[in-house]
Amino acid sequence: MVLLLSRGGRPLERYFPELKFPPGRYVVDGEIVIEGDDGRQDFDLLSQRIHPAASRIERLSQETPAHYIAFDLLADDDDVLLERPFGERRAALEALRARLPDAPDPLTLTPLVRTTAEAEGWLRSAEGVVAKELEAPYKPGERAGMAKIKRVRTIDCVLVGWRPGKEERTVGSLILGLYNDEGELRVVGHTSSLRAAERRELVDRLAPFQSGERGSADPSRWKNDKDLEWVGLRPELVVEVSFDHVAGGRIRHGAKLKRWRDDKPPAECGVAQLDD
Repeated sequence: MVLLLSRGGRPLERYFPELKFPPGRYVVDGEIVIEGDDGRQDFDLLSQRIHPAASRIERLSQETPAHYIAFDLLADDDDVLLERPFGERRAALEALRARLPDAPDPLTLTPLVRTTAEAEGWLRSAEGVVAKELEAPYKPGERAGMAKIKRVRTIDCVLVGWRPGKEERTVGSLILGLYNDEGELRVVGHTSSLRAAERRELVDRLAPFQSGERGSADPSRWKNDKDLEWVGLRPELVVEVSFDHVAGGRIRHGAKLKRWRDDKPPAECGVAQLDD
């Protein structure tokens, strides 16, 4: 029997029927990923799998199969490893993998290096790295003994709209867009890193640029109660934002507003910036 749980303890087996694991009694900590056409992890494809329709899940499991990447071993048979240092847990994980060389579905382990020089390439081409102390025990629900080092970049985006905040007459977030090679403006993310005073001031500041379009996006599969009302803007305002992760041509985590670019023509805000 396989038990697959999210970080919050939500059962995930029905959403990823294609995931198979070698036989044995063990508990591993890892990540489910789906790669897009560009070979990068695509969070949008992953989120599409959280769906109530079994037929849709089955179809997508074949069209966009997921993979499980293990990066820690928490228990092996009756041996609980939580209090052991990470260096020992990683060695035990590699030993577990070595015991299963002929398994039809062997465990895939996350890459590991032990020097900053070896990790430098990831900081230049990937989204970043996770650094763990070799002597640190595993603390469930905590990020003890570890740090995420993100690859932070800045780009210029066109404002295509905004979402209302929780308080009346406030801006909750700004919707960001970039032009593709065909000259089409498409949404690539949002930023909600706004000061309290700025959230109130922006309602009047953005009013002259409203396009007259309003709507509500489809409910989020991850946060069903999220308010997705939006107000459209004419593509005339440009902002510089910083971000750390791109998946499926979109900024996965919220970007941070750096400054307003009154000197930058919107047409020069291209999607190619995401690949730099």
